[in-house]
Amino acid sequence: MKKYEIAALEKKELIEKIEELENRLADINFYKAIELPQNPMVFRNSKRDIARMKTRIRQIELQENSNA
Repeated sequence: MKKYEIAALEKKELIEKIEELENRLADINFYKAIELPQNPMVFRNSKRDIARMKTRIRQIELQENSNA
């Protein structure tokens, strides 16, 4: 996902996407033992997307706390 796509999502949507990506990573790691993935960059990109989403969630939380 691109940064602007992540910025457009709301907190609930981000949490759902993180869960989805983490499940996907777990599946890929599980099947990696059986056969190598066709695209090894999937790991790196998924981990980066998760980190970006968690950072965005933290930014949203900080904004909510400063406004309250």
